[in-house]
This record gives sequence, C-alpha cells and structure tokens, in this order.
Amino acid sequence: MAAIDSEQTGTVFNIQKFSLHDGPGIRTIVFLKGCYLACKWCSNPESQKTEPEMFYHERNCIHCGRCVAACPIGAIDPKRPGLIDREACTHCGACAQACPAGAMVQSGTKMTVAQVMDELRKDETHYRRSGGGITLSGGEALAQPDFTEALLKACKARGWHTAMESTGIASLKVLERVIPLLDLLLLDIKTFYSARHEEFTGHPNEVILRNALAISELAKNIAVRVPVIPTFNDDEQSIRAIATFVTHMKNVSRLHLLPYHNYGQNKYSLLGRQYGLIGIKPPEDGRLQKYKTIVESLGIACVIGG
Repeated sequence: MAAIDSEQTGTVFNIQKFSLHDGPGIRTIVFLKGCYLACKWCSNPESQKTEPEMFYHERNCIHCGRCVAACPIGAIDPKRPGLIDREACTHCGACAQACPAGAMVQSGTKMTVAQVMDELRKDETHYRRSGGGITLSGGEALAQPDFTEALLKACKARGWHTAMESTGIASLKVLERVIPLLDLLLLDIKTFYSARHEEFTGHPNEVILRNALAISELAKNIAVRVPVIPTFNDDEQSIRAIATFVTHMKNVSRLHLLPYHNYGQNKYSLLGRQYGLIGIKPPEDGRLQKYKTIVESLGIACVIGG
C-alpha cells in the first residue's frame, strides 16, 4: 500500500461511536461534509454544504448579544428572523465561540487524518473483539476523495474493517482509488428514473447508475440501499425497476429497503431552511413486505431496515 498522508485534511461534522449499524460489529461512523445531492428527505442537511455551517438553537438563546459583537462582518442581527444572514456568513465560528448558552453551534471542523485516527484508535479493542470497524458517511465521502482515500488507507493499515455509505457520484479515477480500500460498500440507489431523481434530489441519476455498474466490478461486497419515500418511489414499479437494475451488478450481497422517516426535520429550521417533505408519513409495513417479495423474486436477498 502506498504511503499514508496523515496530514491530509477534511471537513468532519460528527464522529459517532458504538454504532451497531452501517456494517458488522461495533463501529465508529465518521461523517464528512459535502454532498452532490440535496434529497428532500435528507436527515443530515448540515452535511450537504462542504463548508462549516451554523446551527441556531433559538430556545437556548439568552439574547446576551455576544454573538453580535463577535461576528467580524456583521452577519448577525437580533431583528432578523433566524438571527443569521446566511448569505453573508463566512462560517468563521466566532459567534459559536462567544455564545455562552449553546445557542450557536458550528457544524463542521477541519481535521487531519492523524487527528481522526487518534479518535478512532480509542475504540480499537471494540472493533477487534466484535468484528467491527469504521464506516465513512456524510454527506458524500467521495466529495472529499483525497481525505477519504488517506483515511481508509490508515484504517486498513490498522487491520480494521472498512465500510462507506455512498451514492457513487465520482470520476472513475476516484472510484478506482477508493472502492478497493473498502470491505463493504453501502450504495444508495434511490430510483431508476432520472427525471424523478432530479426532482427530489436536485441531480439526475445517469452518472449514479453508470457508476454503480463500474463500482460492482471494483467492490468486494455491496449492500444496495433503497430509501422508500412516499410520493417518490413508494410503488411496485419503482422498486421492481431498481431491483431489476441490481441484477446486472456484481458482488451485491443484499438489498435494504429503508422506510422513510423525518428524524432530521428539526435540523432544517436550525439551519434556516425549509424541510421538503412536510406531512409525509412512513410507508406501511404491508407495502414494504410486498416490495421485499418483489426483490426476492428476482434472486436478491432483501432486508427491511438498515
């Protein structure tokens, strides 16, 4: 393996420990900022932009004015709804550092591979005893390819199991660098229909589907993930089309049907944004079971849930 660039930097917005999902055993999930999509149901909207962003927890605010004084460009105005002029904000984090009440919280920190590895090594015993490891998530880890590659190389050098959640949007050169470093790829395929994909995510899916086939030649093990979203792909035709496409891929061990949830909805107001699927309810269990039967009828192992 080539030398590891331990000083390579990336923007991380969370490191979640002791996860029992997103791969085998006990895992640590490293969430990276930046995504090519803006899915209407995204539960981590703070992951979509590459630069750090500010959460404003209005209920925590004690209106002390320290954030106003700390902002070097005057982007905070107590009379403004939501307080922050987000178009002017430069994401310097000065307001969060000045806030004594936790009303201002910065999401996203520049870290080196060495700094992330220092955190991950604290739980190395759990990985070894449980057969667990590291999962990169986001956002889209492939949006930070140099950092992702260097971090995966560092994890493999420790002998850890590596996994990554991804939409597969990247150049073929990036895929050839990153995918072989993974023991498991959790690959999102949201719909087979490009116009519908663009309507709900802001991006067509021709590249995603083309890359999925290329990735299946490179990957050791792929679990395809399909978020089942009412008004988007919660119908038999959509699920059958995805499953039929998956039959043309190699190295797919299973397909997961992930029922819609709105757990991240409250984050949108904290970021000064509108949630895109107000009032949508999770799909019914009976429909999910029907979709599972469709997938399995095509010879693909299917799981409901993550």
